[in-house]
Amino acid sequence: MDYIEKVLEKLKELGRKLIEALLGPEAEREPELIPIPVNERSRRR
Repeated sequence: MDYIEKVLEKLKELGRKLIEALLGPEAEREPELIPIPVNERSRRR
C-alpha cells in the first residue's frame, strides 16, 4: 500500500507541474486595500 501511495503522490505532483506549465502559475488574490484617513483641511491651504 505504501508503494501505491507514493506513486499516486508523484502523479499528483507531475499533474500539478503540467497544469502550471500549460496555464501558468496559480493566480494569487490581490491584497485588499486598507483605507487611510486623510486630513483634507491641511491640504487645502
